[in-house]
Amino acid sequence: MYKRVLIKLSGEALGENGVLFDFEKINRVAEVIVAVARMGVEIALVLGGGNIWRGRMGPAANMDAVTADHMGMLGTAINSLAMQDAIERAGVETRVLSAVEMTRFAEPYIRRRAVRHLEKGRIVLFACGTGNPFFSTDTAAALRAVEIGADAILLAKSVDGVYDDDPNVNPNASFLADVTYDEARRRGLRVMDTAAFTICNENDVPAVHVFGLHDPENILRVAAGERLGSLVHP
Repeated sequence: MYKRVLIKLSGEALGENGVLFDFEKINRVAEVIVAVARMGVEIALVLGGGNIWRGRMGPAANMDAVTADHMGMLGTAINSLAMQDAIERAGVETRVLSAVEMTRFAEPYIRRRAVRHLEKGRIVLFACGTGNPFFSTDTAAALRAVEIGADAILLAKSVDGVYDDDPNVNPNASFLADVTYDEARRRGLRVMDTAAFTICNENDVPAVHVFGLHDPENILRVAAGERLGSLVHP
């Protein structure tokens, strides 16, 4: 069992198919995260914003890229507040730390403060990505994991692991249960975006677990040491 993990959840963990916030689903995910915390694991969270805003896609494709990314950051802040509320109702204290200053809603991100919150048993939610345009929440997750000294990144996705091709497009894509960073780079596997993967690779993040979020209990299983999905490692 890990001592400290960073869990990356897509915006679809909060809502999808045109529903911004599925509170039944949010509460289920929050309850699982609380169960992990009660096992003694220190938890940081990074949430995507895809249920609210997918910048530079669809009607937003012609927007200024920086503006679109700023809107995406605000989406992650909204999702962080929604998940904070659900986790605290489930019984564990939290803090939202934002890379963009918004002191009415969240504390500014300071690495030492984040670590201290974790040491006190609080679940920490990192909002607004890295605070910079052109970087995804995958990159934010990798960066924050390195900064706080996480033992692993738990990457909950819409697919159940790493494949050698997109399984939603290619039904013959092969599942890869165990992959090194060097192999993933050599084969061009899309574990995370390029910047996030580079951070993990260059800083020897001990483990990235990639697994499906179709069952929120998978978060608990992986945190407890069960082998689900794919393991990416140095």
